[in-house]
Amino acid sequence: MAKHPDESPPPYQNISPQAAASRLGDPVDTARFARAAAFAERGRTDLAKRGYAPDGRKRLRKFSTWEICRYLIPVAPAHFRRVLRLNPDLPQGEGQGGSKWFTLDEVLTLRQHFAAEGAATKEYLPWRPKGFPAKVAAVANFKGGVGKTSTAAHLAMSAALDGYKVLVIDLDSQGSMTSILGGQVPDEWSTVFPLLAKDYARHVVEENRVRAARGEAPLPLDETLNAALETDSASVIQPTHWPNIDLIGAQLNLYWAEFQVPVWRMALRGWPLWDALTGFLENDGILDRYDLVILDTPPALGYLTINALAAADILLVPLGASFLEFDSTGRFFDMLYSTFASIEEGENAQRRAAGLPEMKFEWDVVRAVITRFDASQQTDLANVIQAYFGDFMNAYRQDYTALVGQAGEQVNGIYEADYRDFNRETYTRGREAFDRTYAEFKELLLGSWWRDLQMNQAGTESENGEADHGQAQAS
Repeated sequence: MAKHPDESPPPYQNISPQAAASRLGDPVDTARFARAAAFAERGRTDLAKRGYAPDGRKRLRKFSTWEICRYLIPVAPAHFRRVLRLNPDLPQGEGQGGSKWFTLDEVLTLRQHFAAEGAATKEYLPWRPKGFPAKVAAVANFKGGVGKTSTAAHLAMSAALDGYKVLVIDLDSQGSMTSILGGQVPDEWSTVFPLLAKDYARHVVEENRVRAARGEAPLPLDETLNAALETDSASVIQPTHWPNIDLIGAQLNLYWAEFQVPVWRMALRGWPLWDALTGFLENDGILDRYDLVILDTPPALGYLTINALAAADILLVPLGASFLEFDSTGRFFDMLYSTFASIEEGENAQRRAAGLPEMKFEWDVVRAVITRFDASQQTDLANVIQAYFGDFMNAYRQDYTALVGQAGEQVNGIYEADYRDFNRETYTRGREAFDRTYAEFKELLLGSWWRDLQMNQAGTESENGEADHGQAQAS
């Protein structure tokens, strides 16, 4: 006998107003938000510590011989074991037989050994031109939920496993990146806030020298600004459970920077507020101490994001393969144009009047990255997005796999997940999703450095040529 279709009315019909009112509860006052926030904070802490050790701190897992030879050091397992036997001073790992486990610190030591003693044709250490500064990569989009923090975290971990020294700067007051990396941020003085304040305070000090020479009253330096002048990078950079990833963390009070920065700008119109983060990176030697700086931005084009974008050499813009995210990302690019073109126009008008060279914002490369991709449902729309964004698009679309979801439940990156907790095929497929994203990013990174190297060499040759020509004329 055939089943009759369900003919009950839809759930939004026949709702009793009286019954609905009985389920509302008491009216909500502002104190209720405080209770909700406290419950959420307690829950956030409990959930975040799923990936922590019993002592309340994060620990990075160890890596097996199979993983090292498969993903980290280009050497056959048999040769790897033979090198360890012949060099008892090298880290020997833990475990019995052919399956041993090594800390990432030990892996980095082994990388150095193979780089010095191994085959010249293999890449045991990642390339960076000697004497050139670190590259700064910002991950940004003003739509939330597009995978900014996940992308930034996995790129940092990928680069660390590849052997680079990485600094991650969390600019989002929600602090999700800080949680992933196990950061401890008690207040805004452990964030980038004092570094932005220090940049402003330095400009105030310079302005006051000029004012003193003209006999004018100085601009005030309050307690916050005087304290910021005493702040350096060592006071805000903290190590993480990754031996070659350091962190400048974030917490809720960082959001006040969005209100304070424009106040400072009004007090000193000549302060280039967009350059505050760039100034810290350059003046404190950060670009010499690290290979890569990754900036995780808030989901808004505020002053913190503007600083990140102005400091960046490489800009990555994650988005999902949906109409709303495509539309939002297009508006994000439009707002980037409006914001930075406006800054250029205002600054260059003054520079032209003063006979100074004009300024211009420029990025080595910009790429939009499709994240959380489901090929079975989103291929057509992804192709449309690819067609419209053209050379702004990464070629690879980052698949969403079971490994990503399961690792996220432990507040871990997929590289922190132990493959023994998964089906080997699931682990390999999940890891490949981010390995391929990193491969495209690394190509952008190396290409940017290579172009810098070629330009530097061309400039040197030009200078030498001019010097030779001058000497010939003198002769």
